[in-house]
Amino acid sequence: MINYNQKKFRPFSNSENGETTAETIFNYEQDGNILTATYQGGQIVSGHLIGLVDENGNIDMRYHQVNTKGELMTGQCQSTPEFMENGKIRLHEKWQWTSGDCSSGTSILEEV
Repeated sequence: MINYNQKKFRPFSNSENGETTAETIFNYEQDGNILTATYQGGQIVSGHLIGLVDENGNIDMRYHQVNTKGELMTGQCQSTPEFMENGKIRLHEKWQWTSGDCSSGTSILEEV
């Protein structure tokens, strides 16, 4: 299992209907297979996620965030890790809003 504890991630790309940008920083913590994170920056004033990490490092997570418009947004995400040549982790994400228009999208996060 991959240990994401104390790792920081930044969006590399995101679907147009997503709110995270290159200014958003995710701070991951992990205890056993339970992953939590806080994030902020760009359009995100404050965000939190909680997820479960499987034996291959895949993450099944739920998130909630307050954006700069003052809206509370929620969603779910499936994240698949890839190890880059520099040893850092790239996360390929498929997500869906569970609030607002309930649309879905994809994003890529890279370890900083």
